[in-house]
Amino acid sequence: MLLAIFADIHANRQAFSACLDFARAHGAERMICLGDYVGYGADPEWTVETVMGLVDNGVMAVRGNHDNAVGTVSETMNAEAQAAIEWTRGRLSAAQRRFLAELPLTLREDDRLYVHSEASSPAKWRYVQNRSDAALSISATNAHATFCGHIHRPALYSMSAAAKMTSFVPTSGVPVQLLGGRRWLAVLGSVGQPRDGNPAASFAMFDTGSREITYCRVPYDAEAAANRIRENGLPPWLAERLLVGR
Repeated sequence: MLLAIFADIHANRQAFSACLDFARAHGAERMICLGDYVGYGADPEWTVETVMGLVDNGVMAVRGNHDNAVGTVSETMNAEAQAAIEWTRGRLSAAQRRFLAELPLTLREDDRLYVHSEASSPAKWRYVQNRSDAALSISATNAHATFCGHIHRPALYSMSAAAKMTSFVPTSGVPVQLLGGRRWLAVLGSVGQPRDGNPAASFAMFDTGSREITYCRVPYDAEAAANRIRENGLPPWLAERLLVGR
């Protein structure tokens, strides 16, 4: 089965729409959503409603830290992220807020684990920034492959049976086979707010038969998404960073 796996949509309607269209056009048979549907962007209602509809049709979805913050006022972020969350709370319906609050932190399917941050302590929202962080996550599960987001930059890590770690930044459009005999952590880039210097939306396709993962980049109307942020009075930097991928 060909999976399309999305992370960190961040209320960016233009980016998520482009990625959904791309995935469907390239044969995606099922979709997985790894959290952070809200925060930063200006279309939280549409994004959450879209994800709710996908889940109703069998899509698997987990909760991210921004989703969690909508219903947890004690959870604080940096000033710009906090401003966006407080604005988002006022935009979502009770049903949409409840949907986010009730999403699980992890989901397991066959030999795959899905989580927003990492597997060792999902509720602490740790970032996978290096091999040491990745090893902690990989060691916390017996899954052959763990898929996560949170850091907004694509990366692939693997651990051998002798606990030797490898890591690299995948090349967009080039399939990588997640070989048996190793365990893998695939860090997705961000659909709605990439931070690797490339403003194109990022997600991945995974073939469960061949165990090949392909990272995808999808250009979208980032200026329109930025304008939506400006029009709604959100912090200007949240708009500007979409145009530079930082």
